[in-house]
Amino acid sequence: MVQAGDATTLAKDIVTWEDLDRLVARLAEQLATEPAPDVVLAISRGGLVPAGMLGYRLGWRDMLLAAVVVYDDDGNMGEARFLQFPADDQLRGKRILIVDEVWDSGTTITAVSDRIRSAGGTPVTAVLHYKPRRSMVGLVPDHFVVETDAWVVYPFKSGK
Repeated sequence: MVQAGDATTLAKDIVTWEDLDRLVARLAEQLATEPAPDVVLAISRGGLVPAGMLGYRLGWRDMLLAAVVVYDDDGNMGEARFLQFPADDQLRGKRILIVDEVWDSGTTITAVSDRIRSAGGTPVTAVLHYKPRRSMVGLVPDHFVVETDAWVVYPFKSGK
């Protein structure tokens, strides 16, 4: 990963496709030491690519989508708004692996975890990057690869 920035700007971690593959491989190694999830729940949009890559690496096929909006187009945080979420019967009594690319404030993945618990499922969280100093929820992801303060730029977000 290339790190860019200076003292007057926020440092950026530029993640290439090769970096992404290595990050997902490291996350897969962590997850392979646990019982396989019953279902993988990707948080749209950032969690879609890592969740798919994990699915191929670990042979998971049962994958669902949670479309959640917490930040507006200007980056302002609000209440979690669920645009799409699996029905309770798809979650009840199951171990659900929630995958997102980054844990920034933690509000999105916490809202998803709470909704899974209310449906009777057991959430397990996994992200590539964890920003503990930005987290607002007092929790830590169950699985993460990199701890950082930097702005992370993923190849699937850059359009390149």
